[in-house]
Amino acid sequence: MAAISAVPVRVEQLSYAYPQHGLGLATTDFRAEPGELWSVTGRSGCGKSTLARCLAGVIPHLYRGRMEGRVLIGEMDTRHTPLWQLCERVGLLFQNPAAQSLASTVEEEVLFGLENAGLSRDEMSRRLRESLERFDLAALAGRAPQTLSGGEMQRLLLAAVLARRPGVLVLDEPLSMLDTTAATELVAHLAELSRDGMTVIACEHRADYLRALPGMREHRLPSAKQATEPLADLSPAPLPSAGDVILNDVGLGFEGRRLFDGLNLTFLGGQVVALVGRNGVGKTTLLRAMMGLQPHTGQVYAEGGARPGFGLVFQNPDWQLFNPTVREELRYHVAQPDEALYAWLLEALSLTEYEQIPPLLLSEGEKKRLALGMLLLQEPRHGVLLDEPTLGQDDAHRAILGRVARGLAQAGKVVIAASHDLLWVAHYADRLILLAPGEVVADGPTHVVLRDRSAWERAGLIVPPWVLGEIAA
Repeated sequence: MAAISAVPVRVEQLSYAYPQHGLGLATTDFRAEPGELWSVTGRSGCGKSTLARCLAGVIPHLYRGRMEGRVLIGEMDTRHTPLWQLCERVGLLFQNPAAQSLASTVEEEVLFGLENAGLSRDEMSRRLRESLERFDLAALAGRAPQTLSGGEMQRLLLAAVLARRPGVLVLDEPLSMLDTTAATELVAHLAELSRDGMTVIACEHRADYLRALPGMREHRLPSAKQATEPLADLSPAPLPSAGDVILNDVGLGFEGRRLFDGLNLTFLGGQVVALVGRNGVGKTTLLRAMMGLQPHTGQVYAEGGARPGFGLVFQNPDWQLFNPTVREELRYHVAQPDEALYAWLLEALSLTEYEQIPPLLLSEGEKKRLALGMLLLQEPRHGVLLDEPTLGQDDAHRAILGRVARGLAQAGKVVIAASHDLLWVAHYADRLILLAPGEVVADGPTHVVLRDRSAWERAGLIVPPWVLGEIAA
């Protein structure tokens, strides 16, 4: 790797308020020196993504809110330095990597930034090869980024950012969509980059991975908001049980790849079930097939032979939010909403203060909770399918979502969550289905499967030590 220019970062009395709702980032200060690795933590919605935008200069150059204080990247004040110059020093990975993708293939995505940097053809080829190999993307080089899984997309955009060799790397939830093996490998790579002199700042809820590194520094952002205490029941009146859901001899593929053949599973009403597997193994595709959104062979049916009635929270909530306000989004397609349930959802999902705000102005974690609330107000007959439900959630909101999932199960619903968050899975899932390419390698009670070392080896995954410590406690 080429030498990295040492660049310090100073944040001095920085605050920001978005013009649409006046929220953003409360006043904060910190200093990061070259070679330091920082983890920025805080409650969902406290301003971690806003801070990341400020560090990269996206704020104030592309946003028109009220910014106080200043950010210095080396000697450059982001307020007075053109964005193109800041881009030469700072690499930014968005929380939602799909919003950052520009090219038509994986290879072109990595080359895009290198071409803009004016590098020679030989140097671009070398960096492309190194980046694809480093992030296990070589086999995907000809694929369209939009066809990748969330974790694969995250690895691709990180490869594209790092190929430019910035002196400062700012990452917004870089671990949120990665499987445990990929997350462990990324954290080791970030440690290597910091040892080489790069200033690394990661805004992250899954900070346990980073805390395992010696010398990691942590900065917690202030927040005036408090998460709502989880309520005991799902809703004022428990929803009726609708029975089990059965997958019989299901086969499905995606983008020319065969993912599963002859898959047979039964999901019981009253259970929270976790689907776990490496990035790209087919978890999202399986959820889509159960929802009726993905072509498949075989049968997916509920008791009595009917197509099951599910609600699906997408991994990327932007794909299902399009109404002008949070209130209208929650009540969408519900002719006569249960007003008590509506009020409960606003409070329990910490959305009350956003009721009249456009959904796409929310943080990623808030969007995920809004999408869940929208489905729950529709009262899906058989249950809910959750694709990475804890993405963007702090500990308090992860607990709230866990209690909501348990409440749904207690009401007899089927709850299926595709998740890389094994700590959340250990706390709230009754059953864990561990997937490897083309097969189920383990299926049973969560704590039993988490201890099955041989199954995790077959799946190519790591169970982090803090998860094993939690289930042993």
